[in-house]
Amino acid sequence: MLFELAIKTKHSMKFDIEEWYKDLNKGDIILSHYGNISASGITVMLDKIEQEVNERAEKSKLRKRVHNVMIEALQNLYHHTDNPPKNVINKFGKNFATFVLKKESENNYSFTSGNFIDKNRIKSLKDRMDQINYLTSEELKILYKLILNNDEFSDKGGGGLGLVDIAKRTGHEYNYTFNNYTDDFYFFCLTITIST
Repeated sequence: MLFELAIKTKHSMKFDIEEWYKDLNKGDIILSHYGNISASGITVMLDKIEQEVNERAEKSKLRKRVHNVMIEALQNLYHHTDNPPKNVINKFGKNFATFVLKKESENNYSFTSGNFIDKNRIKSLKDRMDQINYLTSEELKILYKLILNNDEFSDKGGGGLGLVDIAKRTGHEYNYTFNNYTDDFYFFCLTITIST
């Protein structure tokens, strides 16, 4: 299973977001973001991603897949980032999120994102991610329809519908970690692989 819960003791250092982000920014970077995220900003980012991927990806199927996954991934990032405590907001901003989209090879892209999450939401998100990672592509299609038909919605949106949709489109397991940042907030890191 590609899951890790990184819990630190009170005497250890909290997760270093800046260092993590710096390490991500190596290779063939399509787009990199560190800061507040907004609905209007997502539109600009998607235009930039589409332009950059069109220049780099030869296969139209891969270009389309990257674009569709990025729409869903950025919307998820925008809608599901929890507002951390005031001292963290003062340092990073209210809607802080970070991501890096890079070309790994001719037929392979990766999208890695990070955002704050309230520790009380970790179990439900972990359960959903583990369920998605466990299911076959056919089972993902069934789950997607079940969520749509049952109107299974969380307080922030679609009951994990976006996560199911991305997994259905990519066919890859999610790689994720929850990294302790404060007593009540973790920094959720997620990597999505997009390939032909």
